[in-house]
Amino acid sequence: MKYSFKIKTLGVALMAVSILSSCTSDFDEINKDPNSLTEDQLDATLAGPSFASALYAGIHNGSYSSPGVDDQGTWGIATGILSSTFIQYLNCGYGTERNAFVNGYEGRGWTRFYTVAVPALNNAIKASQGNAEALAILKIWKVFMYNQMVDAYGPIPYSEAGNGKEKVPYDSVEFIYTDFFKLLDEASATLGSSAVTTVAAFQPNDRLYAGNVANWRVFGNSLRLRLALRISDIEPAKAKTQAEAAVAAGVMQTNEQGAFFKASNITPNNLNMIVNSWGYTMTASMESILVGYNDPRLAKWFAKIDTGVYRGQPVGGLEDQFGTTKFSAFNNDVMGNGAAGNLSESKNIEVFMASENYFSRAEGALNGWNMGGTAKDLYEAGIRASLLQWGITDANAINAYIAGNTLPTLPNILTVYPTLDLQDIPVKLPVAWSGAAASQRTQIAVQKYLAIFPESWESWADLRRSDAKVIYPVLNTDNNDAGVGKSLMKRIIYVTNEYSSNKDAVTDGIVKLKGPDSGGTKLWWDTK
Repeated sequence: MKYSFKIKTLGVALMAVSILSSCTSDFDEINKDPNSLTEDQLDATLAGPSFASALYAGIHNGSYSSPGVDDQGTWGIATGILSSTFIQYLNCGYGTERNAFVNGYEGRGWTRFYTVAVPALNNAIKASQGNAEALAILKIWKVFMYNQMVDAYGPIPYSEAGNGKEKVPYDSVEFIYTDFFKLLDEASATLGSSAVTTVAAFQPNDRLYAGNVANWRVFGNSLRLRLALRISDIEPAKAKTQAEAAVAAGVMQTNEQGAFFKASNITPNNLNMIVNSWGYTMTASMESILVGYNDPRLAKWFAKIDTGVYRGQPVGGLEDQFGTTKFSAFNNDVMGNGAAGNLSESKNIEVFMASENYFSRAEGALNGWNMGGTAKDLYEAGIRASLLQWGITDANAINAYIAGNTLPTLPNILTVYPTLDLQDIPVKLPVAWSGAAASQRTQIAVQKYLAIFPESWESWADLRRSDAKVIYPVLNTDNNDAGVGKSLMKRIIYVTNEYSSNKDAVTDGIVKLKGPDSGGTKLWWDTK
């Protein structure tokens, strides 16, 4: 593809931000001649609208109100058909459930990222020059949105993305991670020493924290903890240093500190718009865990079929293998579009939950890191935070779940298709804290998998790193590449257009990948 990050893209990006930031009367004036905008027009007044676009596009959501830019299909393909399917948060019924890359789906998220999110972020950075706190927040967001892409594809255009050229080099995963920690260190230092409490330029447009400096610093520290755990197998000493620094500086501890994008009628929650209308269903892996644990989040997330039971669809079924068999849809009152058809306009988008930090800290404690608590206490605190986030407030119910000794169960589909290869239940441990360290790590991985739902980009990366057995292998595979088969996909392949328009760079990227451009090549940090 051609990276059109020249002056002409300012119009495209700002057309998007004019929609994402407001529906006011000045829209027509801003949108009148988008291609006439020049770089010198990126003054401080455009920092907030540009940031708004980078936030929304950076979480792979698109608005039906932004013609010529994107729509909700980006989430449906880049997130729903890829990462969410790979980790079995949902079943899509597309070839990706059998680990196949089909119809160029691998390119949807890539294209929107580099033509919408990146230009918007670069515009926000240019418009924020001289505002140290604004630039610190933008550094944090840059790390967040690029991290999802590098963890999905491997080496990607990073240091020169947006250089205005048609040929853009790829940076290695290791190089990018090194820069991530540098940016987070700089941002934490700036925000930690600032007397500013709110970045006024971002306040009306920042749908995560309204420009609140303290919340953004906590978000950055939490992100640093996430990345520290990611490199814990490849660079354990650095991981320990970064994780301990993050916790010492302060990570999310309450759901109020969590990052939830405030949806609206022009920035809707794409998941809510799509999951039931596109026919996504609960998976057998989710059913096994949630039903077996009597998990109170089950009824929040999924709906029973007409016989009054939950039934998850195995991932990897052959086309039409299950005929007209009914599977549990998403609970329309919470995860769907709502009875009035507009829940997507008010249900906020999960970006980064506080509960994740407790599970990361619990694993860090098992590693011997100073995480400010014991592994057991942090594990149980993470469960409490997640249950509270989803509206489970009864203390007795929460305590009963934490102390639960029931085990994940065989999926209901076996009552209809008893010969399916689902007898070996992946998770063989209860919720109640185990006395064995190896089991404790698995328990942390299982509860973290549930707590991060439905944010599948991070959950996919975490499962690859930990190699914890949480989900079933796919029933069938259409991908015989080494390292794929029926196992968890390791990465997304590069987009076809890169081979024609940026061939030398993508070829160098594959060299830096240190393996073939396939779904079976592990990334730099994935050493197990």
